[in-house]
Amino acid sequence: MINYHKTTEDEKYEICGWKYEGEYAIYNTSTYEEQLKDKRGFANPINNYYTVYDGKQLVGFFNLIDEETEVFFGIGVAPDCCNKGYGREICEEALELSRELYPGKTIYLEVRTWNARAVKCYEKAGFSIDGEPIKQTTSISAGVFYRMVAH
Repeated sequence: MINYHKTTEDEKYEICGWKYEGEYAIYNTSTYEEQLKDKRGFANPINNYYTVYDGKQLVGFFNLIDEETEVFFGIGVAPDCCNKGYGREICEEALELSRELYPGKTIYLEVRTWNARAVKCYEKAGFSIDGEPIKQTTSISAGVFYRMVAH
């Protein structure tokens, strides 16, 4: 059973040290020290991060950004915890919290179209693709994304 709390400074340092392999290496981030300098990522004050644990093991995090009419949802699963069902569990907890904090607002995410593993996870958690893929540039790189909305 997972549980979560607001992300601490120490946890931000740890999460920013995660390293993914292969095509998922695109999700490797700069250090938290570098993010603090530019006030981006985990240091961006618009973000609202929560850290997720299974017992004492840090398994992931999620981010909820309250926008004017919607809530943006972001998620990360620890590299050694991928493909173990944590993504779906984290999504479900985040959706429940978002509905509690921001009642009536649509919850959406954006995912790279090539990331079939994540798309499948999000669909199992209650999201569906909304519209055609969109090309955009993020802080990581340019890409083609699906917008997915929770139901």
